[in-house]
Amino acid sequence: MKRLLPILAIGLLTLAGCANTAPYGGNVYRGNQAGAEQTVRFGTIQALRQVQIQADSRAGGIVGSGGGAVIGGLLGNQVGGGSGRTLATAAGAIVGSVAGSKIEESANRVTAWEMEIQRDDGMNVVVVQKADQAFEVGQRVRLIGSGTNVTVAPY
Repeated sequence: MKRLLPILAIGLLTLAGCANTAPYGGNVYRGNQAGAEQTVRFGTIQALRQVQIQADSRAGGIVGSGGGAVIGGLLGNQVGGGSGRTLATAAGAIVGSVAGSKIEESANRVTAWEMEIQRDDGMNVVVVQKADQAFEVGQRVRLIGSGTNVTVAPY
């Protein structure tokens, strides 16, 4: 059973720590956008830069740090005996917590495009969305939506 605990903890950490990054793409609409009228503007891509979107964790980072602490504590508990074992367990929990938090953070990143677009009305805007489509400088695009709900699609 002792060997099964770390495997279960790693599995839980892997599954529960993942954020849903699908809404950041240009091909995915949120439920409240379906059937709603949206504004369409046209423009030309002036600049492209690859960036990262840091998605929010579903559990607020608790799964990564908590799961890491459990795994680190279990591994530390395998070392030494007496007060040495207690210190190793505590150190393992601390190191595991930090490592788990970093793992969860990196798992919740998605590659994205930062697109500077000159709209046909002359205004320049910047939209960041998941890099799930190919774009290039000079390409004509449609900006669909308004405010905080804008996606860029090829024209």
